[in-house]
Amino acid sequence: MNRLIAAIPALVTLATMAVPAAATPEPSTAHAVCGAAQPGHVRCYAQVRGDVHGTHGVRPLAAPPQGYGPADLRDAYDLPETGAAHQTIAIVDMGDDPSAEADLAVYRQTYGLPPCTTENGCFKKVNQRGDASPLPQDWGWGPEISLDLDMASAACPSCSILLVEADDPGLANAAEAENTAVALGADVVSNSYGIDESNGLDKFAAAYKHPGVAIVASSGDSGYGIPSFPAVLDSVVGVGGTSLTKADNARGWTESAWNRASSGCSAWFAKPAWQHDENCPGRMVADVAAVADPNTGPAVYDSYDGYGWTVIGGTSASAPYLSGVIALAGHAERFGDASSLYTAVSGLNDVTAGSNARYTDCGGDYQCTSGPGYDGPTGMGTPAGLAAFGG
Repeated sequence: MNRLIAAIPALVTLATMAVPAAATPEPSTAHAVCGAAQPGHVRCYAQVRGDVHGTHGVRPLAAPPQGYGPADLRDAYDLPETGAAHQTIAIVDMGDDPSAEADLAVYRQTYGLPPCTTENGCFKKVNQRGDASPLPQDWGWGPEISLDLDMASAACPSCSILLVEADDPGLANAAEAENTAVALGADVVSNSYGIDESNGLDKFAAAYKHPGVAIVASSGDSGYGIPSFPAVLDSVVGVGGTSLTKADNARGWTESAWNRASSGCSAWFAKPAWQHDENCPGRMVADVAAVADPNTGPAVYDSYDGYGWTVIGGTSASAPYLSGVIALAGHAERFGDASSLYTAVSGLNDVTAGSNARYTDCGGDYQCTSGPGYDGPTGMGTPAGLAAFGG
């Protein structure tokens, strides 16, 4: 694969710089669920709060868990409570979480969402070959899996959920799991993982391109810099992240770019015809966004790793939530790429504040700084109802 950009212009040079004043402070208690990945392996992008020590089991709504619940997120993004019951959201993760279904049941019961179980046909868990057994070993992705299942449920409680667990975080196994998810009937496939783009990754691109199926991926949690694969593919909806807080305004909420949500200009993947930002000659990430800041993040239930009720963020939260929004609208077939988001005339909140220039400066350019219209950290914006998603 030929490198598209021989030398990144000075405006987007990846030089280490001081964090600009626009960047918000990172919560000192948030830490990555997945550590550094081995070469050729992906890592998950979940960020768990270390200062939230919740109880275990179903909680009464009179004393809800800390963090945003489904009703909060529906209000923030102006979404209906119910939608496309015929849609299936596939979650692709690495390794097994033996408590995934049981923990999902606690989350859904706490918030009054309908049961989603193996018994009633709503939930299914398989390995990367599509079989119920043998399931892979635990790769430490339990909190990530819980986050993915809970966020998909929060956005589309009437959707079916397919959890595909890859043997390990290797790129080839992730690609096989992706193909399996589609073969088993997924309308939307959510991927909360990635690896820095580099030469040779194009050989896995076909696994993330399936006409009629929406493929969604997290942009990453390293701020402005090298784009993440598979979010950088033009067949994938790349999801950035915001900080979301309640506010005394007409919307009732305010959002700014989360300072760790990744964005970047590809040096390896060509710019799609439907993307028109001026200063990046390659594919630009992200396309759209939702809440990702763990300091303003969602409540998640994970008993397998001992957390119980906690708060988990990262673009690992925004990707499955956007997957649920696409499924809720009922027209996932329109999202074989992100092009429709760039032509939407309504249905998106334009995020105009915040920066993700944590370690690398882009000179205040849209690639790392939110402003009116398109920007790297939040793409075209966040959901404002279902109009931009075909609903």
